[in-house]
Amino acid sequence: MPIIPNPSLARLRAGQVSIGFGVHHLRTVATPALAKAAGYDWLFIDMEHGAFSVQEATQLCMAALPVGIAPLVRVCTDALDEGTRALDNGAQGIIIPHVDTPQLAQRIASAFRFPPQGHRSWGGPVASHGFMPPAHDVAQREINNEILVIGMIETAQAVANADAIAAVPGIDCLFIGTSDLSADMGIAGQIGHPKVVASYEAVIAACKKHGKYAGVGGVYDDEWAPRYLKMGARFILAGSDQQFLFSGAKARFGFLSDVKI
Repeated sequence: MPIIPNPSLARLRAGQVSIGFGVHHLRTVATPALAKAAGYDWLFIDMEHGAFSVQEATQLCMAALPVGIAPLVRVCTDALDEGTRALDNGAQGIIIPHVDTPQLAQRIASAFRFPPQGHRSWGGPVASHGFMPPAHDVAQREINNEILVIGMIETAQAVANADAIAAVPGIDCLFIGTSDLSADMGIAGQIGHPKVVASYEAVIAACKKHGKYAGVGGVYDDEWAPRYLKMGARFILAGSDQQFLFSGAKARFGFLSDVKI
């Protein structure tokens, strides 16, 4: 059957903003449908900080494919094997934290792309074609074209290397982890600090130069998130399930508790 298209990548290729829904705590297969119903383009399934097993993460991935929201999985920096298993079982992209050097970026790109672009192993029919792929060469070419391989920029070293990282073939997006970046710079949580702004400018410029996408993570306010989008970022994590639950629950509780009876 035809490959299931990646809706987040389609928006990015069209020059549009692609907005993500973070998943740290939810396990129900209704999660992708709920996020899609709210308008989101991709899921950020977090195996770095969330307590997901590969099984749980991939169940969410497979539930996401038929509803038209792209399941993207963040694995730990050295857990590339978890990333390839996620891709085999429904993920449409992998996010790797702490990509500080072009050498690591090259390793990541090679691990998640089939030959001739990389050395990802073919393990049989995969979820991206509904487990009924065309010939191997056709399937692998189509998969290479539809996945997102994303490196997170989370240190001053990574910012300094942003141009070289963005130049690596097979890396699609440089996604700034603003919380860790600001901590590394000694200004933890100051998402609008001049050093952070300068970092965004440098990373976005590198992405534009090399035809890659710039991403925003850890910026959840109403002031700086729009500013970074206007600077040229197009891939943005809007928040997580925990934040959305707290926000909605607290607002409703406050409204009802203020009712005069």
